[in-house]
Amino acid sequence: MADMKKLPNAEFDIMKVVWENDPPITTKMILEQLGHERDWKAQTVISLMLRLVERGFLRTEKKGKERTFYPLIERDAYLEFETSNFVNLYHENSLLHLVNTMYHGKALSDADIDELLQWARERSE
Repeated sequence: MADMKKLPNAEFDIMKVVWENDPPITTKMILEQLGHERDWKAQTVISLMLRLVERGFLRTEKKGKERTFYPLIERDAYLEFETSNFVNLYHENSLLHLVNTMYHGKALSDADIDELLQWARERSE
């Protein structure tokens, strides 16, 4: 999606719940699954979800008093968008630069490095 934009953290938290559940999604589901992390009222969740509709991430249907939501953007598509932007902006579009930064920051274990090498070998065959 060419006009996809980065989501604020609160909206991304909602989308994570949306992606983890089979649609339709309700505000009650969001409140139940984020209740332990966020101190949100139902109106806050509704406002955030309607913002996600405006941004093109969700579509909504209203049946009586209940409003349900369906994802329009898949999790993998959004993560690819975010990761590409991050690598481009902070690592000069270089995967090697990103990995090197993580290595020097001690974010990669020996097991991670072995897995990365295995991944690279499989793709080069």
